[in-house]
Amino acid sequence: MKLAVLDIKGKETGRKVDLSDAVFAIEPNEHAVYLDVKQYLAHQRQGTHKAKERAEIAGSTRKIKKQKGTGTARAGSIKSPIFRGGGRIFGPRPKDYTQKLNKNVKRLARKSALSIKSKEEAILVVEDFNFDAPKTKDFVGVLKSLGLENKKSLFVLGDSNNSVYLSSRNLKGSEVITSSEISTYKILNANNIVLLEGALEGLESNLIK
Repeated sequence: MKLAVLDIKGKETGRKVDLSDAVFAIEPNEHAVYLDVKQYLAHQRQGTHKAKERAEIAGSTRKIKKQKGTGTARAGSIKSPIFRGGGRIFGPRPKDYTQKLNKNVKRLARKSALSIKSKEEAILVVEDFNFDAPKTKDFVGVLKSLGLENKKSLFVLGDSNNSVYLSSRNLKGSEVITSSEISTYKILNANNIVLLEGALEGLESNLIK
């Protein structure tokens, strides 16, 4: 699969790159994609939710009224869950939501996601670029040139580039990552994938094993 290499003005440079069919043209495995996205979303949960139960509430443990003869239900401590300000019954407790997923399944899911985007013709290859200083205005100019101004876009770099990353950080619809940080969720969540030339080798070598 060959794609033309564009510059940051959106014009063809006259060069083409050959994208590996083993990464960008496989039959997508929907179940692998589901498992990887499910794991990613589960890992976003902090799991720090907590409600105080009866034993953790500050309050007197004195029996608030006699057991019999009041005409109402028996009651013990004021910390009882049936009273206002009492402990919560079966409240949420801290929990680890992380899930284990086989590395081969994760690779298959990412290749499937890239193949889906490739079939949708939503992948662009752009020559490596840099900014003299971090400026959101410069990054917006690149988005306009590539026709991605009002679309969700994912830029994949070969190596971390602080100027490009900081220039994109204030833009809600765009994200800049390196090839080692790519995930199935981020691929599918974007309308367009912008691969910088320097990211191709690392991306393909990580996914073809």
